[in-house]
Amino acid sequence: MNLIPIDQFYFNNDSIFDNLSEGELELLNSRMVTLKYKQGQIIFQEGGLPLGIFIVKQGKVKKYKTGIDGKEQIFYVCKEKELIGYHALLSEEYYSDSAATMEDSIISMIPKDDFLKVLNISSVLSNHLLKNLSHEFSVLINSIAIQSQKSVRERLALALLILKDKYKENIVNDIIHITLSRDDLAGIVGTAKETLVRLLHNFKDESLIRTEGRAIIILDTKGLAKVANFK
Repeated sequence: MNLIPIDQFYFNNDSIFDNLSEGELELLNSRMVTLKYKQGQIIFQEGGLPLGIFIVKQGKVKKYKTGIDGKEQIFYVCKEKELIGYHALLSEEYYSDSAATMEDSIISMIPKDDFLKVLNISSVLSNHLLKNLSHEFSVLINSIAIQSQKSVRERLALALLILKDKYKENIVNDIIHITLSRDDLAGIVGTAKETLVRLLHNFKDESLIRTEGRAIIILDTKGLAKVANFK
């Protein structure tokens, strides 16, 4: 049982292709190209022209904006089965954000023309997209509220709880390992790396977490939920 409403921070777009006809699925799958990406490799970049939509088959992908100082503000972490890149495609605009892998990943791409062809003939896909876009708007509003209303300590606690669910398949010796760089975690929380490292040390002193290399292991979920002060 989650101690915080995890769904408020999930795009939940991994079901967009559910209930499509066999012909529609066959067209999408036949045109799909799957590639392996190394950790840190860019999938698409802010200001680029959308050429298709992407599906995370394996690994983790960060969606982020880059500030004038080059610092990344990560506003979403995609896990397996989630889709990215369709917002700019649907709006016929350039990418407003960037996406890059946080670990070695496998990403599939459906070309723009093939995706739009199915979208134009499928009311099911249109309805799924409309529903998900509406939900994603709420997720982004929640994220903005968290960044503006909570302290860095509260944001870190909340981020770790969300990431624990994102990394629930990453189990070593029956324990979930949250494996990401300190730079990426600082980008998610919205703070300097030095501040993040200090807070992680405090959390370890409070027996809320422990670390193994760059992996973070949550020891006290209820304690973190209390620190997150989510209402």
